[in-house]
Amino acid sequence: MTSSLRLLGTGLFACALSLSGCSDNDPPVPDAGTVEPQDAVERTDYVDVVPTEPCMDASYAEPRANCSDSSSFPLAGCDLAAVGAMEPSGVYQAIFRYNATSAFGAGFRLDTVPSFLGRPLVHQEQGPQGFFITGELTTSAKKVQRYALAGCRVPEPGHLTGCFVRCTDGVPDYSGTFHAQRMNLDREKPTGAKAMRLVSETPVAVGDSVDIYVTKGHAYVVSLPRGKEPGGLSVFNVSDPAHPALVTSVSLPNDNYWNGVWAKGDALYVASANSGVIVYDITDPAKPQYVRALPGEALNVHTVFVDGDRLYAMSPSPNGETLLFNVASPLEPQLLSRISVPREAGVSYPHDAFAYQDRLYINHTNTGYVVVDVKRPDVTPVLGIYAFDGQYSHANAVGTLNGRTIAFEGGERFGAHLRVLDVTDPANIQLIGQVKKRPQTSIHNMVLNGTKLYVAWYHEGVRVFDVADPKQPKEIAAFDSFQEAHPRSTSSLYQGAIGIRVPGDGYVYAVDLSRGLLVLAEP
Repeated sequence: MTSSLRLLGTGLFACALSLSGCSDNDPPVPDAGTVEPQDAVERTDYVDVVPTEPCMDASYAEPRANCSDSSSFPLAGCDLAAVGAMEPSGVYQAIFRYNATSAFGAGFRLDTVPSFLGRPLVHQEQGPQGFFITGELTTSAKKVQRYALAGCRVPEPGHLTGCFVRCTDGVPDYSGTFHAQRMNLDREKPTGAKAMRLVSETPVAVGDSVDIYVTKGHAYVVSLPRGKEPGGLSVFNVSDPAHPALVTSVSLPNDNYWNGVWAKGDALYVASANSGVIVYDITDPAKPQYVRALPGEALNVHTVFVDGDRLYAMSPSPNGETLLFNVASPLEPQLLSRISVPREAGVSYPHDAFAYQDRLYINHTNTGYVVVDVKRPDVTPVLGIYAFDGQYSHANAVGTLNGRTIAFEGGERFGAHLRVLDVTDPANIQLIGQVKKRPQTSIHNMVLNGTKLYVAWYHEGVRVFDVADPKQPKEIAAFDSFQEAHPRSTSSLYQGAIGIRVPGDGYVYAVDLSRGLLVLAEP
């Protein structure tokens, strides 16, 4: 999508959440060899669709409806009986389209506290007369915008299509169509995946839990602030995975927006939005002791990744760079370099990264998926980039499969796909496969363990794929973690499974934004 109207929807996305080094003993990178020809594969997370709703306007810039009167929508060609019979509850995610090439995503809730984009509804009509809701928000320019949605059809259970109009300071200015889907998975088409067994579920009372690391018989869960709840670190004893026990919670004054976590030896590294990388001593795993914050300046670090004796810290701001530390002495990291890649200033930043065989694979949001040579920390040339229109590269995992270097990459926006990339030759990255779920959902994180790929896919829960044949990932196991009725559940795109670790003890450790720490049996 290249339409400038895409920008109209950008402000509707809630702030993204997320988580996410080299050893001389790693095997050499396989020779690039000859890349087999592959079928053409769609390259964008956004699927351009020509709207066909009977209620749509001839021109999206000339709306006929207004935001206060449901009768202003031309619904004569709609199936209002089916719309009126729709269950008046649930959490929905919707894709809104101004036209065939411009779209945005937003969520709404019809039960408990009805809302649109997390804000209480201004108006709601639902029943035999049809479906009509209005939500309101205030833009950064202090303009009041309302979105009014009128249901038109129910193409299948759990789905609702219709038309919307946007009004700015009371004046209708744009219109379009929407396709909403209820986020529970009880009507999902079978994938052949085996249901994963839930071993235990433990609430995390500190903010919104977003990432986890498991070591020394303990699970370290970091959280973001949630309303008046501060974020921080929660430590659970998981020596008995069926009965995790909270042993302590840690945060710092005015510094608890903690989004990523990793460990090496007796050191725990926490990604802080305020002070960079915070180092804790976990010699006693139940009692983390503050050591220092690195590199000793106000810095937003969003994710961390350890590979061998290297720690990588991805920093969105102020410089949009990746910091590389030597952690041969885990409690005494030494800054080696700051890695920057060519990008559009203020738009792109390193969100997450994966180090493998002297290369760093950086999810550089709008710039794309960037491969950097990190053999020498002082010289880090870009070896290749995989990018497409509308990309928001977010997380990845890399390994050697069938003699080639294969990367699994995913974005964090509605419509995000799991992509399989042959990165053996970084200058000629090849898309060789992909997995799509519901277009109303987003990927968050992933772990590659041998030939199994574990994905925390927000509303889609935990998904496990056999990737022995990377061109054809086969879903073999799944756990539906999202619960729309959970008291902490919201209508945000960012709900459900978000962080995941597979430490090799027979269990999968995941964090869900509402439910907290989930321990699952490995499939």
